[in-house]
Amino acid sequence: MQRSDICAVGDLAGEATTVLTNLVRGMHAGIAGRVFNSIGPSATPTRTIHDGISRAVYTGVDHGLRGVTRAAGVVAAEIWGDETDEALESRSDSVGAAIAAVNGIYGDELSDLENPLAGAMVIRSGGKSVALTTDALTAAYPDATGRVVVFVHGWCMNEQAWSRRARDADDTRSYGERLREDLGYSPILLRYNTGLHISVNGRTLADVLELLHDRWPIPVAELVLVGHSMGGLVVRSACHYGADEEHAWTAKVSKVVCLGSPHLGADLEKGVNVASWLLAKLPETQAIAAFLNARSDGVKDLRYGACLDEDWLDADPDEFLRDRCHEAPFLPHATYHFVSSTVAPSLLGMIAGDHLVRSNSAAGLGKSRRIPFQPELGLTLTGLNHFDLLNHPLVYAKLRDWLSPSTLPCGVGDQGRDVSGDR
Repeated sequence: MQRSDICAVGDLAGEATTVLTNLVRGMHAGIAGRVFNSIGPSATPTRTIHDGISRAVYTGVDHGLRGVTRAAGVVAAEIWGDETDEALESRSDSVGAAIAAVNGIYGDELSDLENPLAGAMVIRSGGKSVALTTDALTAAYPDATGRVVVFVHGWCMNEQAWSRRARDADDTRSYGERLREDLGYSPILLRYNTGLHISVNGRTLADVLELLHDRWPIPVAELVLVGHSMGGLVVRSACHYGADEEHAWTAKVSKVVCLGSPHLGADLEKGVNVASWLLAKLPETQAIAAFLNARSDGVKDLRYGACLDEDWLDADPDEFLRDRCHEAPFLPHATYHFVSSTVAPSLLGMIAGDHLVRSNSAAGLGKSRRIPFQPELGLTLTGLNHFDLLNHPLVYAKLRDWLSPSTLPCGVGDQGRDVSGDR
């Protein structure tokens, strides 16, 4: 490991000990406060002594653990640090996947602390980051074509998610590999910190696509954007901000495809919001609420599918189930497609969705808010979970159909396709 990475891990461990210490301290204070309040004014002298001692103990433990973990990181970096090793943030193995998960949960804080594990948005090829220069892009994509498709992964993931093995299929190729061989697209894989606000990543993606468009080895004739889960929201955000900035790449976008994206929000995040709000009502559990509320800005944006800065600016990120989302208009010349799925048919499927996103949210069909997808340009499947959408033959068949040059702008979509064999 590189020295900076070892130190970064030590800093991260120090932050984790602080979070744990604060959780225990808060629960202790809540329980003790309940006891002292039940006794009344006569407990004031004892309470004063108790609070002073506990405050000193917890402060000492916090500083001690944080100092030890950071010092251990510095010492370990000097002993075992090897600058010839690949940076942890750039790895594409299980370690890289673990760092992606940490970024999804805590990536905004890592970014604020300038921790090297908080990854920047980068293009990836062959397990390496590619600089946005013409020379680097030419070297990384020697067979570049004018038809470019960019894949944007979801929360707590990195670009390796697109290499997921297809369920019940002999073909192990990813969507990008198939589109390159079948339709001549040049696939681009993106990696980004999913703990940041979706709109922050959207703005950054807009800038990345502008550089990619300007420095691609040959002129870009067509640009397709494919996002899974959170990635679909990042793509919609990027299109909005790219249009606002009059970026040249927006004129080349022909298709936007969102796979299982929570355009109207994800129930899991809503559930955590409700749980933390309820836990905050009792002093004994306020610390648990604070622990839950320490989750990243990015995951909180998934509560209602916040794509724009104004969706979260000047707002309490932990307020109780309030939808502040504004709509990010579609690019007028591009065709927008969605794929939704349910793990089971009928009522169970409507409730469970794909285990993480309900089909109505993925299709943008809400009671009070709707995303302007055309139903005939979508695909709804039964029998698939959220992660099956990353590589499945039925999804690819539709993706290929949508991206084929002969596809008409208003093609016929598929509704209610059942791949589970239940009907």
